[in-house]
Amino acid sequence: MTVLMPTQKTAANASVSTPSPQNPLAFRCRNLSVELGSGTARRRIIEGLSFDVPKGQFVCILGESGVGKTTLLRVFGGLASASGGSIELDGAPVIGPPKAAVFVFQNYAASLLPWRTALRNVEIGLEASLSKAERRERALAALRQVNLGERVNDYPRQMSGGMQQRVQIARALAVGPQLLLMDEPFGALDAMTRESLQVELRRLQKVTGATIIFITHDVDESVFLADRLVVLKGKPASIGLDLLSSLPDERDQIKTKETPAYLELRHTLYEMLRGKGASA
Repeated sequence: MTVLMPTQKTAANASVSTPSPQNPLAFRCRNLSVELGSGTARRRIIEGLSFDVPKGQFVCILGESGVGKTTLLRVFGGLASASGGSIELDGAPVIGPPKAAVFVFQNYAASLLPWRTALRNVEIGLEASLSKAERRERALAALRQVNLGERVNDYPRQMSGGMQQRVQIARALAVGPQLLLMDEPFGALDAMTRESLQVELRRLQKVTGATIIFITHDVDESVFLADRLVVLKGKPASIGLDLLSSLPDERDQIKTKETPAYLELRHTLYEMLRGKGASA
């Protein structure tokens, strides 16, 4: 496990904040601040956050409820504005939702079109670029990846909440995105489906080289998924902990979770989230 000290110019730190030509930055934040509300109700949610994400990195962001995780994700995706500092995607300021980004939010019901089947919902992001046959092939493959190959002609009302969330995830996967912004996408799923999709998401991320920013409350999920773990702390929030995972790229739900490295990371995150760990 590698601990990143923001003020320390270590080799580990350089691997994150100083990318090589082969591993350029996806995001660069400098002294980022975010405020919500208006007038006397306006309050600062995030303050002084500096954060670099190399392309192809899987980053999980954790923190207590209300600390600003989803707000930060929305700023990354251009759905909310920073009140101070700067944020860049691929070297350009983030102004509005970037074309390269695909969002997967908790509110799956609001993201699906009720008059479209699962297959047609997954095809939405492909309609401007692929033929009908190509769209169908890509959408079918994505639905099979989330174990919905037998439900392609069902409408959202015919599916459970977990199935609807899997349709939303399939729609994101079908596009083959280079940037995935995910807000607790597995929260509505049963344990077995969630674990299966965690493995599949890891595999697809390594195959495609996509950058993933993943919000979660689940410590075990974050440790299993992430190349890098970031804990937001404080009010207003800033980075309290920033860790590079030492786990191998290929992960197994049983074997990986029994390793000392996994258990060490899990322990460190719990200590920080409970307010007992030191900022690093």
